[in-house]
Amino acid sequence: MEQREHRKHSREFKLEVVRLALLGEKTKAQIARELGIRVNQIRQWRLDFEAEERTGSPLPTPCAIDDLAALQRENNRLRQEVELLKKATIYFVRQLP
Repeated sequence: MEQREHRKHSREFKLEVVRLALLGEKTKAQIARELGIRVNQIRQWRLDFEAEERTGSPLPTPCAIDDLAALQRENNRLRQEVELLKKATIYFVRQLP
């Protein structure tokens, strides 16, 4: 079975697909077939938008999660450097006559 290429869809596209599905003029399967997406993807997008509406903020994307993890690692490294510099400062101040 051939695996489909992963595509990113815009927020507007997702909102329009969910809106079409909620109107009920066509079945979700028909909409999915016409647009070349999976039926379960429509459900997932609807759940994501509902969660976003409840919390008031958009859900983080995988890219944003990776960026956050990288920033947290850098923040930890910088904190360690600051602690080391504090210790070095104390050491050199004590060495002064």
